[in-house]
Amino acid sequence: MDVNGLTILCYLSVVTCAVLAVAVINFKIKLLRQKQKNYFLKRDRQRYAETIFASKDGYFAFIYPDTAIKDPLKTTKERCSRRLAVMLDLKNGIQSSFEDVLSVFYKEDAERLKKYLALMQEEGVTFEDTFTLKTTKRGIRVFASRINALDGNLYCDMLWFRDLSAEQIKIEDMEEQCRQKDTYIKMLEDLIDHLPTPVYLKDQHRKLTVVNKKYAEFLGVTSKKELLKEHEKSEWEKASDKLSKLASETNQPQKKNVQIVLGGTAHYFEMKETPFHNEEKLDKIGISGQLIDMTELSEVKRHFKVHQNAHLEVLSALGTAFAIFDSKAELVFYNKSFVDMWGLTPEDLEQKFSFSSFLDMIRNKRLLPDISDFKEYKKNQLELFSNLLEAKENLLHLPDDRTLRRLVSPHPNGLIFAYEDVSDKLAAERTIHELENVQKSILDNISEATLIFEQDGRLKYFNTAYLRLFKSDIKMLQNLPNIMEVFEMQQFFFKKVENWNNLKQHMFHHIFEICAPFKLELDDASIIDVKPLILPDETIMVIYNQ
Repeated sequence: MDVNGLTILCYLSVVTCAVLAVAVINFKIKLLRQKQKNYFLKRDRQRYAETIFASKDGYFAFIYPDTAIKDPLKTTKERCSRRLAVMLDLKNGIQSSFEDVLSVFYKEDAERLKKYLALMQEEGVTFEDTFTLKTTKRGIRVFASRINALDGNLYCDMLWFRDLSAEQIKIEDMEEQCRQKDTYIKMLEDLIDHLPTPVYLKDQHRKLTVVNKKYAEFLGVTSKKELLKEHEKSEWEKASDKLSKLASETNQPQKKNVQIVLGGTAHYFEMKETPFHNEEKLDKIGISGQLIDMTELSEVKRHFKVHQNAHLEVLSALGTAFAIFDSKAELVFYNKSFVDMWGLTPEDLEQKFSFSSFLDMIRNKRLLPDISDFKEYKKNQLELFSNLLEAKENLLHLPDDRTLRRLVSPHPNGLIFAYEDVSDKLAAERTIHELENVQKSILDNISEATLIFEQDGRLKYFNTAYLRLFKSDIKMLQNLPNIMEVFEMQQFFFKKVENWNNLKQHMFHHIFEICAPFKLELDDASIIDVKPLILPDETIMVIYNQ
């Protein structure tokens, strides 16, 4: 072979090697890309599988051979998820067959599930139903789904299993809450239906939404629902609408007195309506209302007014001076004796006459006792209108030598003041007191022992001569014992008497029953003449003369 042929052969060898090298490199690149593609496909399958495994539902899949190609998978393949194996506590885990799944259900449920599956596999009908586990009695919800390719090729049939335990607990809790709310609503309904007064509720449009049984009875309706519909309103319902509007506009509670005829008899009620924020929204103001029966109170007030007028008429006719000042210390009633006692004129009484001005007036007329601090006195007197709880009595010694007994007492309208001139009475009492002192002085200086008893037999007076005669304990006599106790104190001088009780009865008979003199013989044989006398004031004086 010549040189040229050898050169050409070398060139061809080089070119062939280069082509082979390029082909090898290209094959390796394609192989690398295919491996990379297969890696991502495998990873995607794992991702999708793990995504399905992460579902709270377990599944059992029936995977069918691919009809679009010659699939090496000749028969249907069953696959059990990890979640399903755990949920149903399957002994074979993810290797469990569908028969293993059926075995955990009651026989009837298992047969029903097999029929559902057959219907889906044969006719493509999916289903959803609930089954019960034999061991735990838990409910299992089964959903069926069929997976097809875009070209219509059937991939698999899936049975999804969901544990209803959590949902069932939630449902039961919700049902229990509903029962409790229903019970509470029924209790509230019973509460308002058994209230003795009508109550009602209105929405932000002032339309009735809730009424109680008493409200329906007032309108003569048996069904409360009928009242919530449009109906011809009574006069007091129309008054309620006006009051509701006022309460809603002012956002303040309102009340009104209304008259309602029930059973042919007029009754008086106080209608109260209170606004509130409906649904806790400031722009929605609802109204709650009630009717309070004031019939008895109105009747009491009427009788009270009648009795009060009669009472005032009696006060007007009495000689004692009376005046009534209300809670604001304004004069609301007086009788003629009050006017005469204080020298008031018609002009005084025509103007607004208060207790304060009354005090100023009688002070100017020098008809008040001498008071060093009139301002403080006046303040204390005006405070009676706020703190006097019971009648209070005192004497007023006026500069004109009159003495007045003043009685201040609470009155429904304020305070009632009663003034009585007791000057003569006090003078008479002083005279009587002086006479009694003279009488006591005389009795203490006579030699005869003397006792004076009241009509009820209680000791009123004793003198020193009696103390000396019967050696009596002065403290015991000062306690003013009754006559039988006085006799017991004398027993020391009658120890020889065989029947002491008879002697006591003898003395009592002569002193209190026949008021006749008698004699007593003491143990020392001395004789005492006892002489009882009835005095003008019907007391009994007993004189012991030895």
